[in-house]
Formats: sequence, C-alpha cells, structure tokens
Amino acid sequence: MRFSPIACVLLAILAAPLPAAALAQADGIPAAPFAGTLATSDSSTAASIPPDAPDTTIGAATADQYQLKPFDMITNLPANWWIWTKETFSVESIPTIVWLGALTGMTIHADYESWQQLKRPYDDSHMFREFSNRGVDMGDGKFQFGIAAAFGLYGFIASDQRALRTASQTVEVILSCGAVVQLLKHITGRESPIVTTTPTGRWKFFPNQIEYHKHVPHYDAFPSGHIATALATLTVVADNYPEATWIKYIGYPAVTLVGVGLVATSIHWWSDIPLGLALGWSFGKLVARRQPPSQASANGQPLRSQSPLLSPHPYLGTLSDGTPSIGLYWIW
Repeated sequence: MRFSPIACVLLAILAAPLPAAALAQADGIPAAPFAGTLATSDSSTAASIPPDAPDTTIGAATADQYQLKPFDMITNLPANWWIWTKETFSVESIPTIVWLGALTGMTIHADYESWQQLKRPYDDSHMFREFSNRGVDMGDGKFQFGIAAAFGLYGFIASDQRALRTASQTVEVILSCGAVVQLLKHITGRESPIVTTTPTGRWKFFPNQIEYHKHVPHYDAFPSGHIATALATLTVVADNYPEATWIKYIGYPAVTLVGVGLVATSIHWWSDIPLGLALGWSFGKLVARRQPPSQASANGQPLRSQSPLLSPHPYLGTLSDGTPSIGLYWIW
C-alpha cells in the first residue's frame, strides 16, 4: 500500500519504532501484570485453553495471566518511563533517532509552505473547516478517555477481562506518553503557527515557565501531543484485538485526519508530527505488549516480544504541482 507524500509525512514514523527494543521488558524491571501481546515457544500455554473458552486471549497468553489491579494505570507509570528512556537512549536506537531527526529537519524546511496549503482551504471552505476541526477533536484526549470509558463499561458489564485490560492500558498509555510530550514541549518552546513571528516558528529552549503558562501557544507546538495520544490509543486497542484487522484500516486514516486538522487549524506545523507519532507508537507498543511476569523462557530469562515492527520504505516523488517531495510507505 503506498500513500501520498502528505500522508506519508504523517505516517512515516509508524513503522520506525523509537525504539524497537522498547517492546521488550528491561531486565530487572517488573512488568505490568496485564500487559498485551507476546509470542512464546511454549505451546503448552495455548494448548491449555479450552476450545470453547471465552474470547479473552491475546496472542498465546490467557486472561488469568493479566490480573488487573485497580491502579495499574498509575503504578506502572514509573516503570514505563524508565524502560522507554533506557531503550530510547541506547546504541541500537541511534539509526532511528538520526532518521527521525532528518525527517523532522526536512519538514521544518517546508513548514511554512505546507501549512499555507492547508490554511487557505481552511479559511475559505466551511466543509473543510468542519472536517479539520473534527480531526483535532479526535486527538484532544477527551476522545481517548471516552474510548477507555467505553471499554471499561463494557468490560464491567460483560465481565470481559480483555476489555477491562484495554481500558486500563488506554489510560496508562495516555498518561505515560502525555507526560513525556509535555516535558518536551516545556523544553523546546516552539511557537504554534497561529501565533508565529517567523516563517517556521520561533524556538525558545527552556522558556520561562510562568510565561509558558500565560501564553501557551507561543511555546507548546513541538511535539504534537494530539497525534501522539491518537496513535498511542490506536496501538493499544489494535494490539489487544489483533484479530480485528479492521481497527487499523479505520484507525490509521483517522490518525491522518488528526494530523491534517492540526496543521489546517494552525495548532501545529507538519514538523511537529513525526516525533509525536514516534512517541505514540513506542509508548503504545510498550504498554500493550509488555510481558506478564509469569512467562519465562526455558533458561529462566524473560521472554521478549516477537512481534516485529515494520520498517518504512522511502521513495521520491512529486506533488500535484510538480514540486519534488520525499515520502515513506509501509506494507502490513
């Protein structure tokens, strides 16, 4: 499946994990007792599930391996941040970080022109304006907490452990990823397009925090929390329901709509999107696919996730007006 360049800017990082190793449990760090999909060579686990068992399995793990605790979405946060930090700032992650930096730099260079291409129809077309506004609404956090509430309510009524786990992990990933996004925003201090004083937004690193909170749009553009929250939630839900392949076919276009809306409404630049996607993707995988503590390999070492992340495929192309462009696509 190949995407147009404008969609590829949004979706490029979906296949470039930051980092792939963040899917694995770091040695010595306790795993969440209800974390998501893992692969195992121990066939006895799957064989122990009765044929008529309720739909409470994820991969080869059974529901009784995911004993929810009331505040797992809070108590897991320190471990999530530690694992993500340890794996992100590792030698193995250097190529991904370099690629992500290059992609961000290229989009910064074209930020003004690409913003104007969406701002003009947003100003002129009522339909496009409503379309863009609804996209922003899908990434503002309230939508994601609503998804968590829906899963939680269904899980409680139907005694469905998978739905309850999905609800808990959705809240957990919003908090885990959101804290890192906010930290980066408070460090980078980039202007949003709506208040920009330069063609691509002024950067004021480590801004005065009092001024930050008085004039938030002047400092909070980078990275995009909307896109990170949207993709993180989609990743958790899709990984908890791997048999429901339609989730991704609806979810990825919805995430693209969020990105288009953010730029069209002048909340974000295109270059705010790649890092936001990387954060959402990596935290989503970390939260959804951390191993249960009861699983171990034959030699007693923790099993690591065997679910590979797909690598992006770059390509050169042109926009409709003939402007050269670079994009990425991936196949699933």
